Amino acid sequence: MHPLLHLLLLDARLRRLRRAGAIVLFLAIMIAGSIPGARADIGHYASGVVLHSLAYATLALLWYTGSRGGAGARSLAAVATIAAMGAADEFVQSFFPYRGADVHDWLVDCCAAIVTCAVLSLVLPKAELERA
Repeated sequence: MHPLLHLLLLDARLRRLRRAGAIVLFLAIMIAGSIPGARADIGHYASGVVLHSLAYATLALLWYTGSRGGAGARSLAAVATIAAMGAADEFVQSFFPYRGADVHDWLVDCCAAIVTCAVLSLVLPKAELERA
């Protein structure tokens, strides 16, 4: 694995930073989604499914690589966290008249996390994961 990629994805010294990055990204998603018209504007470039998939796959990557343990433990932590984040996002959206909560969006979020964790479990070196 390339040394820079190893540092960004597996270095134990950056574990907290990756999880903090996931929280900051999630808050940015929540704030951006609350701006009137912002979702409609970005919708010209990407559909809701694409936006949710990319955003929540990135969150899953950060949470997975920021967690401890083997692939199973990391996957469980990441998917559970992403499911909670997605539910919170949809809940907050339900309070805005120009937005709406949609269980399908939440399912896309969860699927993105599951697929991301499955891929990471397959491609990241198992020995490296357990040491990180």
